[in-house]
Amino acid sequence: MIRTNLSTRPFYNERLVNIWVLVIAAMVAIATIFNITRARSDSGSNTALASQAAENVTRTNELRRTATSLRATLDAKQLEAVSADAREANNLIDRRTFSWTALFNRFETTLPDDVRITSVRPSVDRDHKITLTISVVAKSVNDVDQFMSRLDETGAFKDLYSTEERPNEDNQIESVLTMVYVPEAPK
Repeated sequence: MIRTNLSTRPFYNERLVNIWVLVIAAMVAIATIFNITRARSDSGSNTALASQAAENVTRTNELRRTATSLRATLDAKQLEAVSADAREANNLIDRRTFSWTALFNRFETTLPDDVRITSVRPSVDRDHKITLTISVVAKSVNDVDQFMSRLDETGAFKDLYSTEERPNEDNQIESVLTMVYVPEAPK
């Protein structure tokens, strides 16, 4: 069997081969033209972006210099006084938004029959955490414990503990309870 092609024209259909070569050449030419136009447009937009970035850096440096000069003119004592006034205003706002009604409604649902509340003192710290100090009078320590467990079960009172317990002249227990109050807890 002979495997060599001895014909003078190895392709029977040169026209088909020429058409494919022309199509591939046209595709390469179109891709080349597209890439050249994209490179030129990207180069132009890159130049515009680079100039805008340079302007932004210049503007940023100018604003930093202005901020530095403004900081130098501020009076530290005056700034501290304004800051203290703002803290006091925030504290007053926190006190104003404190709902005494909601707090006493919670006490009403949890207070045993043999326990009386004699005082309630809230305090709000910088983190807006409300700490309550409650003075109660009860017939026995068990009544105070029952009140504390009921408060704990509501979920609105955290870190509940008794800081002081002593008998009074009527043979009742006076106790001071401290706790963190979370008004957002479900009722």
